[in-house]
Amino acid sequence: MYAFLEGIVAEKSGNELVLNVQGVGYQVLCTQAAMMASPPIGEFIRIYTWLSVREDALELFGFASREERGMFLSLTSVTGIGPRSALSVLSSMPLKDLTLAILTEDLQMLTRAPGIGKKTAQRIALELKDRLSKDDFSGGLSGVSGFTGPSASGVAGEAILALQSLGYSQSEAAMAVSRASQGASDLQADELVRLALRGMMKG
Repeated sequence: MYAFLEGIVAEKSGNELVLNVQGVGYQVLCTQAAMMASPPIGEFIRIYTWLSVREDALELFGFASREERGMFLSLTSVTGIGPRSALSVLSSMPLKDLTLAILTEDLQMLTRAPGIGKKTAQRIALELKDRLSKDDFSGGLSGVSGFTGPSASGVAGEAILALQSLGYSQSEAAMAVSRASQGASDLQADELVRLALRGMMKG
């Protein structure tokens, strides 16, 4: 219903912002990243939002980016994860680290979020890892299977580009993909990315 809000920061407290939007104060529950990116009181802000509608309450949740909001919606699709739990998970680590934790099934990292136990962390990894692999890596790379460069082409090239989209340099990505592909054949790009990420997390 509300894709984003633009207004003046009227109040800041904990993980809440109050935005003055043309004379109406909107209370927004925000991720840590959104709070850190928010300007001082009295200054203009645009914040990406999602409205939670329940029988007993309406709550606005705020995010630093569309990508962060997308992860929030993915988390709320997991069995047993409500909006406030999803906000807690997002606020416990940077979005990049959360994506890596899910793709590599790093339960120890996922359980750092308050209220997230081992069983819930397992559900998050189980229900989201394949979806993230497809959406974050395969979906945006279908047009680059002919990638050519100093490192690789085809599936390996897609995997390298996917790792670069997560913030790794081309050399780091190429080295990780090279190690992951040793002794393995007929891997899809998302599978190769997952193996490369696991290798980097270990080393």
